[in-house]
Amino acid sequence: MRTEQHASRGPAVGGPPEPTLAERARTLVAIGRIGSLSTHSRKLAGYPFGSMMPYAADSQGRPVFFISSMAVHSQNLMEDPRSSLLVMQPDVTGDPLGAGRLTILGTTTNVTPEQVRDLYLSRHENAKFWQDYSDFAFYRLEVSAVYFIGGFGVMGWISAEDYTSAKPDPLAEAAVGIIEHMNTEHAAALRHIARHYAGEVADEAAMTAVDRLGFHLRLKTGERIYGRRIAFIREASSTDDARNLLVEMARDARIS
Repeated sequence: MRTEQHASRGPAVGGPPEPTLAERARTLVAIGRIGSLSTHSRKLAGYPFGSMMPYAADSQGRPVFFISSMAVHSQNLMEDPRSSLLVMQPDVTGDPLGAGRLTILGTTTNVTPEQVRDLYLSRHENAKFWQDYSDFAFYRLEVSAVYFIGGFGVMGWISAEDYTSAKPDPLAEAAVGIIEHMNTEHAAALRHIARHYAGEVADEAAMTAVDRLGFHLRLKTGERIYGRRIAFIREASSTDDARNLLVEMARDARIS
């Protein structure tokens, strides 16, 4: 399966550089902690069964679960391991459709505690109270394919090979804080940046995503709402570097 990017929704050829869909997907899974696991219902054959599911992602981006055998999704998986996990980017703009999300499809099967216990407990410390219960077991979703939607930007299928070989973005853990700070404290600066770097004069501007190569803005002009990608003037290697770049770009945009 090849990675796709819908031309009508994605960045134009030669447009601002951005991480691949696989990198963006790995980043979102890395920062997430809870998703919605869908299994095939054993009680009502043919129907999907969705349920909230804490997870921890391993070094290949495979979600790991800790589930009781009494849970409905465990019973469903015993009969049919085919499943999917929906993970959503936290909504920091007030518009959930502007946030990234992805669905991982594959098979979810048992793994030994020795393989994943430390990883899972590092993300969900309270699970240590359940680890000695005999009805709890660890599961891992083996990735067959991923479908990623980047808010109002690109969307498409990602092959399992591309997904597992990609790396999370270095700004992954800090991204939500950067977005909230820029939208709360520097909304005017984002409008200046949109005008200076994208030629867009907008009534409102909000950052919806940020990575080492740049960021996405949701712009509103009158009744029109649309997105634009803005490239950093150089690649950001750390949170401090990203902060300095945004300060520099905002300054240059104001005086232009």
